[in-house]
Amino acid sequence: MYTTGFPYFHYTNVIMIFLGVLFIYLAIRKNYEPLLLIPIGFGMTFANIPGIDALMQSVDSEGSVMYFLYQGVRLGIYPPLIFMGVGAMTDFSSLIANPKLIFLGFAAQFGIFTTFLGALFLGFNITEAASIGIIGSSDGPTSIFLAARLAPELLGTIALAAYSYMALVPILQPPVIRLLTTPKERVIRMQTPRVVTKRERILFPIVAFIITSIIAPAGAILLGFLFFGNLLKEAGVVERLATTAKTALIDICTILIGLCIGATTSGAAFLRPETILIVTLGALSFMLATASGVMGAKLMNLFMKEKINPIIGAAGLSVVPGSARVCQKVGQEYDKGNHLLMHAMAPNVSGVIGSAVVAGVLLGALS
Repeated sequence: MYTTGFPYFHYTNVIMIFLGVLFIYLAIRKNYEPLLLIPIGFGMTFANIPGIDALMQSVDSEGSVMYFLYQGVRLGIYPPLIFMGVGAMTDFSSLIANPKLIFLGFAAQFGIFTTFLGALFLGFNITEAASIGIIGSSDGPTSIFLAARLAPELLGTIALAAYSYMALVPILQPPVIRLLTTPKERVIRMQTPRVVTKRERILFPIVAFIITSIIAPAGAILLGFLFFGNLLKEAGVVERLATTAKTALIDICTILIGLCIGATTSGAAFLRPETILIVTLGALSFMLATASGVMGAKLMNLFMKEKINPIIGAAGLSVVPGSARVCQKVGQEYDKGNHLLMHAMAPNVSGVIGSAVVAGVLLGALS
């Protein structure tokens, strides 16, 4: 009897299995970031099969397969590898052509600091508050990277919240954009960016890595892998390496990190008031980050002759290219001929850089 799961049954397992299946449904039926939600949803289901813990099969069971796979999350191995893949598939041309838009990516990080202060007010210690605040960057790898070092006891909850909000970008961002922009602002058309030379594209990852790593040396591992991946892409002489980084490598890491995150959500440990509070704070951080990006664009318009469509400020989150696509979709609801994607990619990629810099600053200050 005790070799089956029946003696270990708990109602929290049913709740979490339902949530896992819901994630899988949203991924398949609604196409909400299936690359993230399917592994996470299946991992949640796996973690809540009654008896997994007792029979030494969970991520906490030393010697089990899941335990060893989870070390890539706990030790922060997967996030830099994912950043390398992101760099290899990212085109920084829009940012190079219009560098002032980098301020939108950095403006969107404002949500991190406000949520950090809110978490401190609610009783979390300073390292936990920093790890919770970084959820607002909507950058799953960065959230894991920081939480693994500053608040390992909250790693599973923070990682799940960050990746869940990444997947829900198409639902959560449009209402914030519409609330903070006027009909006149939504139809602003921006000039086509200039053509960027190959030399500029090659120099950018080298120069950007040096500058950002000097600013935040504690984040150099993330920044280094991001810009190294981009250099592989832009160099044009190591196509095999660039292709591997942006396909097989990032796909393998995404599968493992999603599955392992989901596998940390056993019902008894996950369904606690503290968890609900962290998820709520994460949602607040996400909303504030979106709002601060939009408001940053509106603020820049006060001093610029050539106006920015403030919708693209929402792309300052690190969901590449998800946030940029949301901006494109919202913009075309009001002007079908207005193509914002190329412009939104500039704050989108600068948001990735910004979140890594902020994580490095927090890690350097608090570790």
